[in-house]
Amino acid sequence: MTASLRSPDLHRLPARLADGREIVYFDETADPVRVLDDPRDLPVVVPASQARYDALTGDWVGIAGHRQTRTYHPPADACPLCPSTPANASEIPSPDYDVVVFENRFPSFGGAGEPVPADPQDRGSFVAAPGNGRCEVVCFTPDHTALFSRLPPRRVRTVIEAWVDRTEALSAQPGIEQVFCFENRGAEIGVTLAHPHGQIYGYPFVTPRTSAMLRTVAEHRRRTGRNLFDDVLAGELADGSRVVAGNRHWAAFVPFAARWPVEVHLYPRRRVPDLAALDDAERDALALLYLEVLRRMEGVFADTLPAISAWHQAPVRQGRDDWGLHLEIFSIRRAVGKLKYLAGSESAMGAFINDIAPEAAAERLRQVVVPAPEVDGADVDGADSGGADVGGADVGGADVGGGGPDGPVRDGQGGRAETPRDEEERR
Repeated sequence: MTASLRSPDLHRLPARLADGREIVYFDETADPVRVLDDPRDLPVVVPASQARYDALTGDWVGIAGHRQTRTYHPPADACPLCPSTPANASEIPSPDYDVVVFENRFPSFGGAGEPVPADPQDRGSFVAAPGNGRCEVVCFTPDHTALFSRLPPRRVRTVIEAWVDRTEALSAQPGIEQVFCFENRGAEIGVTLAHPHGQIYGYPFVTPRTSAMLRTVAEHRRRTGRNLFDDVLAGELADGSRVVAGNRHWAAFVPFAARWPVEVHLYPRRRVPDLAALDDAERDALALLYLEVLRRMEGVFADTLPAISAWHQAPVRQGRDDWGLHLEIFSIRRAVGKLKYLAGSESAMGAFINDIAPEAAAERLRQVVVPAPEVDGADVDGADSGGADVGGADVGGADVGGGGPDGPVRDGQGGRAETPRDEEERR
């Protein structure tokens, strides 16, 4: 009998903070004891964000001057993301939690309302709109010193459930056009709160990166009749030289045109538009592969791993049929003691120059030894690797291409050919 990593007693408990912001606890026990009353005297803050249209690039830019007063590198005993104590009334009133999500007190976008206008180019050179939307904070653990990569698989599975819940909730909120779940990790990236956490943005527009991908996906469909996400994954698996790890439901690879020194993309074998469309087996397998990839990335350099994990989901109302959900994880670390900075070419021209060849990065990631995660004795569907090698390299046996005896199905209409393989172990 196949068991799931998802807690059988997973419990969702919503509440309100003192200033009216929403907070939602996701607990792995059926009857957790949670303090819901927020004792703080907080004024209600009305977000004053704007979205301004850049007539030259066609991009929307958020203007949020009120964020200049946000909390900046507080000491651990005053952390706003730790559970509350008598000495520290934090953003989480309860003295304990498993995973918790709450509205950001200093949001880049906030308030319900209309999305940005669909025709800004017809409204003059200086077009602005209210910065409606939603910004939320996701606390992965009450442990102030933990790393996501060291969380138990069941906790990662709970985080995935929180992402799914919030993706569905924010997608249903008026004015939100795209939902983005992400984690910034490390002071070098610009993190100002050390407690392990991520964020979720609900934008009032489709972001520039997503808009560009939508255009290339549509053009590829017009020219070939095929899906571009399917073709990218099939090509990476067929080549094999950049494949890093995988299991029955997911594949992880360094993209052919990687922008960052260490960059890995995770694709589900069954193409879906967003996190909410993943089934239970895919969510289980994701929890295990996500942990493995993070640990491999940590093992490449004997140094810290400043990194960003970014979920690319389909917009709420555009391009959903052809979109392929995927996770992009990248680090600005290029060597021990050295970081990749976005200087003139990248920042001004948008032309990235990578210091490490993607094939070399993939080889280094494969060589990192990762112990198998503890899964509390559960036989997780899709977590087994099978046996194989990738691009001629013995990587410990995950069949990244074949996906087990049934073979993976990439799209809802019946699939597409798979190919090569992978996986291994790491520190």
